[in-house]
Amino acid sequence: MDGRHELVTLFESVSLADRLELTTPDGLEHDVVDCPGVTGTNLAAQALAALRARGWDAPSVMLGIDKRIPLAAGMGGGSADAAATLRLAAELAPLPGDAFQLAAELGADVPSQVAPGVVLGTGAGERVEPFGALERHELVIVPLDASLSTAEVYAEADRLGLGRGADELRELEQALRTRPLARFVNDLEPAARSLCPQIDPALDAVRSAGADEAFVCGSGPTVAGLFWGSGAGAARALAEGFPRAVLVTPVDSKFAAVSGTMEPN
Repeated sequence: MDGRHELVTLFESVSLADRLELTTPDGLEHDVVDCPGVTGTNLAAQALAALRARGWDAPSVMLGIDKRIPLAAGMGGGSADAAATLRLAAELAPLPGDAFQLAAELGADVPSQVAPGVVLGTGAGERVEPFGALERHELVIVPLDASLSTAEVYAEADRLGLGRGADELRELEQALRTRPLARFVNDLEPAARSLCPQIDPALDAVRSAGADEAFVCGSGPTVAGLFWGSGAGAARALAEGFPRAVLVTPVDSKFAAVSGTMEPN
């Protein structure tokens, strides 16, 4: 046992994205990562260090990160940055190994960001495969004035007994492969709500505004409202009614992710 939680989940790129720029300035003696406003562990920096440790043959680089994905918001921003770093590095010099394997060593969410499109994640999230396009939809992302530690949310989920057993996960995985999708269900949502009371009124407001689905992104506390089909008008109205809310659409670039479990009909 490695202490990680087994899961079945979907990841999707959205248009709310960090911006990364990789350059090779003259005279630079070592790799530099510039990410204003972020302290502590930086997965993008870890990605560069892992590449160097494996013999990545490229000049010293300057990696600039313009953070637009909310921090500690359950949206996989750090993982997306690490995967984007791998993609950018591959443009500069061949990667010393398989990108997905390198990504998995950085973190369970990172492989889901290596290739564009909706992907199904299993294991701890690191085993990924293309899932295919979902029906037309838009999302309104509602960041809250709070942050949550993923580890703390998982610990609270364990305390509340929210985990699914191995048989339930296999059944869910099989159902996702064979049946039409019905709705988003995030098994971590009750744990995030338990730790962050601001989530409940945000979910209620998103539902009241007409979203077809309202759910917590990943480990939270960010809330998303999903509008299937031609819900552009309602989605735009919802986004305009919340401070910091952002109207986003699916895109073919893995710089951001909304994660949750999808349940079939």
